[in-house]
Amino acid sequence: MPERRMNPKGSSMPDCSKVLVCSGDASGDLLAADFVRALRTRCPGARFFGIGGDQMQEEKVELLVHQRNLAVGLLNIFPSLRRIISAWLRLSRALREEKPDLVVLVDSPDFNLPFARKAARSGAPVLYYVSPQVWAWRKGRISKIAKRVDRLAVIFPFEAELYAGTDLQVDFVGHPLVDRIGRFRDQHQREACRVALGLDVDAPLLLLMPGSRRNEIQFCLAPFLESARLLHVEHPEVHMVLSVAPTIERAAIEEGIRLANLPETLRLDVIHGRSYELIHAADLALAKPGTSTMELAIFGCPFVVSGKTTRFTYFISRFLLHITALAMPNLIAGRHIVPELLQAEADPPRVAEALTALLNGPARETQQRELAAVTNSLGEGGAADRTAAIAEEMLGALAKT
Repeated sequence: MPERRMNPKGSSMPDCSKVLVCSGDASGDLLAADFVRALRTRCPGARFFGIGGDQMQEEKVELLVHQRNLAVGLLNIFPSLRRIISAWLRLSRALREEKPDLVVLVDSPDFNLPFARKAARSGAPVLYYVSPQVWAWRKGRISKIAKRVDRLAVIFPFEAELYAGTDLQVDFVGHPLVDRIGRFRDQHQREACRVALGLDVDAPLLLLMPGSRRNEIQFCLAPFLESARLLHVEHPEVHMVLSVAPTIERAAIEEGIRLANLPETLRLDVIHGRSYELIHAADLALAKPGTSTMELAIFGCPFVVSGKTTRFTYFISRFLLHITALAMPNLIAGRHIVPELLQAEADPPRVAEALTALLNGPARETQQRELAAVTNSLGEGGAADRTAAIAEEMLGALAKT
């Protein structure tokens, strides 16, 4: 039996608890890293291992698989199937051999929901942090989640109501980005970020965020670059910077830029990682739907949402999705406060026109006010610590059995 100690709140728990953490994409890596840091403060003897990225690695999490091997969408899974199977087998072996005291799954439902079933069958308690978007599509997953998960930590207040008919204990912990971005803004000045990134301090700056998955780069990079080129024709004073997620290889980006044949007068900086510095430094942004839209909203950076996918994927999504917008700030606001130009509407001239409107003037000021209102609706920070408290409670309950 592991040695027991008294935690700060007085409950008995193993001094060397083993926690398997699984996060499959770049945005989840940030949330998982904050969670690990908070739980380690409460349980300093805990050992963390699992799937994650560079942020989790910085928190001394033993990475059994790097999340770049899972950076694909569900409907574009086949080219990466071998890597995904390998990751699955590696995590399954860890369940058998390590017998973790707690499994913590962060977002990434396409991988984590099936793995939750396996973890539950192994007897390990399962905490799911960031609910799958059952309010948007596939509401049938609610019953699956309730059967496979012991506790669920949600980041939007309305999500708890969706599980009201189940026995699953659901806790609203707040949005984790409020804390992370708040700390970042307190510690970094906008001009200092530009200097650190090697960007012009005075020029207007457009940030391009085409995604963190291979298939997103495949479909979004070229039209994003064309939109930037068209904006440059009318506003040559605007500099461009392309944010490359840690899960994307630089070679793919460089090939896309080469094929775009951009004019030499267009300044385009390519920066790997460092997305918060880039958002803080930018005057406006062009982003695909996803977590980046919430990051931009909380930073208060005006932006346009655009993106494309295969015709088949788009056709299927029209029947599966039960929402009127893809950008989360629009869903929270209940109306389109951010332009969404998707699929056939993701026409570079239209995108460039929408970006031009946000360079200055009333459209920019209006969106900034509405983004501030969305951020205020997310409440106070503390999501990572509240989730860590749930994990500590679950580990303490295990120690009493």
